[in-house]
Parts: sequence; C-alpha cells; structure tokens
Amino acid sequence: MPYDQRKTTLITIALLLGLFLSSLDQTIVSTAMPTVINQLGGFSYYSWVFTVYMLASTTMMPIYGKLADLLGRKKVILTGLSLFLAGSALCGLAGNMSELILFRGIQGLGAGALMPIAMTIVADIYPPDKRGKFMGLLGAVVAISSVFGPAMGGVIVEHWNWGWIFYMNLPIGLVAFLLLALAMKESRGTEKRPIDWFGAVTLSLAIVSLLLALVLSGGGENAGTGTSYAWNSPEIMGLLGGGATLLALFLWIETKVKEPIIPLHLFKIRAIAYGNAVGFFMSAGLFGAIVYIPLFVQGVIGVKSSIAGYILTPLMLSVTITSIVGGRLMSKFSYRAILIPSMLLMTFGFFLLSRITADTTQTEIIIYMIVAGLGMGAVYPTVGTAAQNAVGSSSRGAATSSSQFFRSIGGTIGVSVLGSLQAKQMSSGVMELQKEIDLFPSSQLQQVAHSQALLDPSVRASLSPEGLIGLQHVFSNALAHVFLGGMMFVGMGLIACFFMGDARLVEKDIKVQKNISYKN
Repeated sequence: MPYDQRKTTLITIALLLGLFLSSLDQTIVSTAMPTVINQLGGFSYYSWVFTVYMLASTTMMPIYGKLADLLGRKKVILTGLSLFLAGSALCGLAGNMSELILFRGIQGLGAGALMPIAMTIVADIYPPDKRGKFMGLLGAVVAISSVFGPAMGGVIVEHWNWGWIFYMNLPIGLVAFLLLALAMKESRGTEKRPIDWFGAVTLSLAIVSLLLALVLSGGGENAGTGTSYAWNSPEIMGLLGGGATLLALFLWIETKVKEPIIPLHLFKIRAIAYGNAVGFFMSAGLFGAIVYIPLFVQGVIGVKSSIAGYILTPLMLSVTITSIVGGRLMSKFSYRAILIPSMLLMTFGFFLLSRITADTTQTEIIIYMIVAGLGMGAVYPTVGTAAQNAVGSSSRGAATSSSQFFRSIGGTIGVSVLGSLQAKQMSSGVMELQKEIDLFPSSQLQQVAHSQALLDPSVRASLSPEGLIGLQHVFSNALAHVFLGGMMFVGMGLIACFFMGDARLVEKDIKVQKNISYKN
C-alpha cells in the first residue's frame, strides 16, 4: 500500500523534533549545571545528574525496541516522549539535588525510546531507496544539537531561570507528540505476542550493575559520580560479578522464551553483528577521547573558558556534513564500501590527535578534529540502517535498538577505560617529573596529578612558571596516550567493517520497495 506523503512529512518532522530534544539535553544541561549547583547545592552529587540519565536511557533501549515490535511503534514512542516531557517538567521544578537526580532518571527512562524508535519508524515509512537520505538527516540533527547545546544553555542560565533548560522541551515535545498522535495510523496484526518480562528485568539489572561498575571505577578521573573505587575493590568486583551473572541468566532466558527481548538469532546476521561491533568500538574511541579536548585547549593552549566550550564545533560540523553525504551514498554503495574509508579517515584523525604536545596550536587541533569528524559522520547512520534493513518489520525495533544500545555501552566503556589510562599516565608523569626536577611541594603532588588542576586558578597561581609548564607537558603526554588508545578502539572497529559482507540498502535490481507498515 503506498504511503501518504503528507503524513510521512508530518511524522518525519515529529521524529526530528523528538530526536533534537533528546540529543540537545545532555549538552545544554552540562553548560547549565554550575549555575544549578550554585542554587541547589549538593556538589558531591553533581555527576549523578548525568549518570542516572545515562543508566536509565541505556537500560531501556533494548526493552523499548522489543516492545515496539510487539505493541507497535506509535504506542512506544508516545510513551517514551510522555515520560521525557514529564521528567523535563519535574526537573525544572526541582528544589534540591536529590529531586533533580530522581527526575532526571524519569527523563532518561523516556529518552531511551526516542532515538531507536525514531530510526525504526523511518525504516517503516520510507522505501529503501529513500531511507538512507533520511537516516543521514537524523545523524545530522544529533550533531547539530551538540553544536548549539552549549550556547543555548549559556544564554538560558544568563538571562532566565535555569529551569528553562528543561521547560523549553515542553512546547517542542508537545508539537512532536501531537504530530505523531494525529499522523501515525499504525495497523497491527491480531496475533497476541507475549512479553518477556523476566528477560526485561534480568537485562535491566545486568546493565545497571555493569554500567555502575564502569562509572564508579577508573581512578576518579572519569568516575561518573565523584566517588570512585579501584578496579579490584570489593564494590567494583561485586558489581561486575553480579552483572555478569545476571547477563548469563538473561541469555539463558532468551533461549527459552517465545519472544525474547533481544532475539539472539539477530547476531547470526553479518550486518547486525559486525555493524554493532563497529558502532561499539567507534563510540569507545570517540567518547573516551574527545571529552579531554576542551580541557587541553583551556589548560595547555590557554584558550578562555568561554571559548573552550565551543572548541568541538568544527568536529560536529564535519560530522554533520558526512552524515548527510553518507546517507545519500547508502542508496548507491554497500555498507562496507562506506564504512571502511570512513573508519580509515577517523583512525588517521585519531593518529594525528595522538601526536599532540604542549606546543600544539589551536589551529592544529581544529584540523585534526575535522579529519576525525569527516570520518565518523557516516558511520552511525550506516550501521543503524544496516541493522534495521537486515530484518523484517516484525524484528526491526529490536534490531535498531540493539545498534543504539551497543553504541551507548561502547561509549561508557571507552570513557571508563581511557579515563583510567589518562589518570594513570597523569599520575606517573607527575611523579617522574618530580623525581627529575623538584617542582611541586609534597603536599601538592596529589592535587596536581589531576587534569582538572590546570583549570583551577588557585592551583595555577600556586605553581612556579617551571611547574606550570611541566604540568602542561605531563597532561599533553597523558592525552596523547588517550588518543592512541582511542585509535586502537577505532582500529578494531575498522577491522570489523571488513566482515560485514556485501549487504547494501538498495539491491542493484530493486529500485523501490513499497512499505505497508502504515495505512493512509
């Protein structure tokens, strides 16, 4: 049955609005948090505002994906959008940090549905020859929101109450909700399919345990809560052991139930298995490394803090360009033909970043970021499209959400592993420098062996000129190791690209595939 063009346009607009909100949320909140902390207090809980959102959204992704296959995309995405908007309204009303953290969790529960289900719906309403273009557009929206988020957050907290960083979601989200409610007329089969509640519970507990272990570990530099534990501490080992046990139980359950939350047979499909590996390793390298670029340009190069927040803009703009271009190329080339040169370029960009020193200029950093960004832009839309196009409509939600889920997990692992590497290199570098040249008082050693020390005016003022220069060299060297580690992650993703086979979005002998998921 041909799809209605007007309704398709309205649905697409709604999906883009919802995706813009969920992508914008993290960057805009990051900018506003110092102001929020000043008014609400509770600095020790600062990072939980981000951690609880990440835990909730990541945990729900595979569950929402399966529910979308069982209950329909419309019900699931409207439920997710409702939770996100309710959480946003409550966050704006929060009177203390405990309330804000709780309400951010509600917001995260809803956010877990917005991106994977939006991508699933795009695959439902567009035929293959047009699908790639719009998947690229979705990727561009994510990148653009990352560019404008810091600026919008800064303007809002400067001219209005900080609560408006959350209230602004309401009118935009309401428009998206109404468009989806009115335009989507989903037709579902009459067969009743059971929901795997035991699988959902065990998977959720396993994910929370494993992610908590990651964000609570890492020597403090990347710990998601401000409180960190050693990797071999009872707390971390307990969480890892519990998570592994629950994960094994979940996998056993999935082999027994009729409708598993994550159908294991999906991973027998090359485009899904290796595409998820590409997304996992790319996210591990990307998020584990680029978080330190603003610190470097401010603490080493000397860029003002008001400008350092925008230093990632060239990276995101280059991602936007290749995300759109990559989406169009999917109708002409195989996924592998797009991914291999993209990952090669990204690997080269990370190699350039791994060569930074204390003498690296801002212009050089920008060039290196552009190279990496041009490589990474086409990857996410391509692996997401590869997953959803490899299965039929009845499994598309699970396949698409698994792709997004592995990217999120990869990013968390990358931040933890590369953050630990950075902390170790920073600490050992300071100690080595102290042995060679006695630059720091013994009472100050622990304080300066931390990258944030370069951003603390009181610490910088207490250092001699030689001590400051030495600390900048130590941090530069530590960060070079981080980018080298990121390059290794990306390199593993590059290797996975070669195993994706010749799958493509549009087969050579098929021009248009009519879609029947939605009636007019």
